[in-house]
Amino acid sequence: MKHFTALLVILAVLWWILSGYTKVLLISLGTVSVLFTTWLAIRMDVVDDESHPLHLSGKLVRYWAYLLWQIVIANFQTIKIILSVRPDIDPRIVKTRITQDSALGRVVLGNSVTLTPGTVTLEIAGDEIEAHAINQAAADGVTQGDMDRRVPQGIEVKS
Repeated sequence: MKHFTALLVILAVLWWILSGYTKVLLISLGTVSVLFTTWLAIRMDVVDDESHPLHLSGKLVRYWAYLLWQIVIANFQTIKIILSVRPDIDPRIVKTRITQDSALGRVVLGNSVTLTPGTVTLEIAGDEIEAHAINQAAADGVTQGDMDRRVPQGIEVKS
């Protein structure tokens, strides 16, 4: 029941924010749409801890804020490299150990590294991540493991 309620509230708020409508008819149609979508998701049995991890909500919001900040910082560093007369481009491939136990945690980490400009995840095998970095500073960002430590633990796919 808590997943149903949370999904209903999140969809309703998201619909209202993205649409911006305040007329009664359009809000009524949005409500019907949200109710139908929620009913359909429950009928398909796709609303569970895996698809809607409420136990991680606070941790994920903090992580998304951290990730957004890292993306902004990396964008400025990349812009500085691009606009520089003598760009600091020294591409390298780095490998480092990670602490993520679950497959989903490793995927979140790999995607986070790739989302950050200047780095691309090449492979995650076992407890190691291999990434391409545009220069030493970007490589240090991967090898220091700060992002790995901040990915919420407890993200797991239940079979």
